Amino acid sequence: MTDLVKLEDSASLRLARLFLGATVDLVIDRPYGSRHPRCGFRYLLNYGYVPLTRAPDGQELDGYFLGPPEPLDFARGRCAGIIHRWYDDDDKLLVVPSGDPAPTASAIAEAVEFQETAGHYVIIGG
Repeated sequence: MTDLVKLEDSASLRLARLFLGATVDLVIDRPYGSRHPRCGFRYLLNYGYVPLTRAPDGQELDGYFLGPPEPLDFARGRCAGIIHRWYDDDDKLLVVPSGDPAPTASAIAEAVEFQETAGHYVIIGG
C-alpha cells in the first residue's frame, strides 16, 4: 500500500480536509500549560476541538491552535494544515490566528513534539 492510498483511505483525514483553508472555531479543553489527564505531559499549545463534528474515534475533531503562548478557552483562526497520523485514525487540525502565515513544517514539528512522535505523522498543508 502506498502512502497516497493510506492518505485517501483515512476517514479522519477526509473529515479534516473539509476544514483546510477555512476559518475554524476551537473550544479549548486543554489550554496552554495544562497537563494531559492520563499521560501527564504538559500542553505547549492550546489544544481543543471543533464543536459539532464527529471524528472516527467518536469524539469531536481535534486541533492545535498555533497562537500566543497563553491559556485560552476559545480560539478562532484559519486551518493552515493537518497532522495526519500514520498509526491511528485521529488526525489533528493546525489552526493559526487569522492573518498569520502558515508555519513551516519544521516549526510545526517543533511545536507539536510534546504530543506527536516524529516519523509517525505527515503534515498536510492548506
